[in-house]
Amino acid sequence: MKRIALILSLLVGALAFTAVGIADPGHGKGHKGEKSQSSKNNKFTYTVTTTDGSSCGAGLVWATDVVQRTFKVSKRGPNTYSIRRTDRGRFTTLGTLSPGKCETKGKHGSMVKAGVVGKLNGYLVGTVTGAYDKNAACTVDCGFTDTFIATHFGAAAVNTFTCFNGYAGCKFNFQYSSNDKSLKFHHWQDRGTNGVTEEFVGDIANS
Repeated sequence: MKRIALILSLLVGALAFTAVGIADPGHGKGHKGEKSQSSKNNKFTYTVTTTDGSSCGAGLVWATDVVQRTFKVSKRGPNTYSIRRTDRGRFTTLGTLSPGKCETKGKHGSMVKAGVVGKLNGYLVGTVTGAYDKNAACTVDCGFTDTFIATHFGAAAVNTFTCFNGYAGCKFNFQYSSNDKSLKFHHWQDRGTNGVTEEFVGDIANS
């Protein structure tokens, strides 16, 4: 959730949710969000272009992502809803420190060249409190989490989203892979599935 720090710092990957955030494939605001492709059954899908954080914190952007992002809204109680965000798409590296460079455990690299292309997929699940309007009109980039929440639940609801307030009440798992033959490490994972910590596994790195 060094990604989430990007989410937090922009309201995006080592997640110190409260300090930095998930290595965000647009885990917060980004560059471009297109109009919803579908809003049936409380599911909303967008195409999003954004930058991605790393294990070194929100200050290091290592890739540009283009993803199909779907928000699924489920009622949990009076004015309480679960939001599950699913991302699937591709990344292109920018030529910086590798995303796993600052991980203190396991094997990883340190640098990745520009132009390496690969696939990414993952999810982010949290809870929000607010008055839900599934028919709300999106006039800006609703593909970004804070904008989606503000549009469909009201501006005050953004600060109630658990994934903007730490690990508790938030689960996420993002995986990146590339078959580029120049790479020494071909797979990187950024996950926080226990509501307590963030874990980085592997890397996308040339050296």
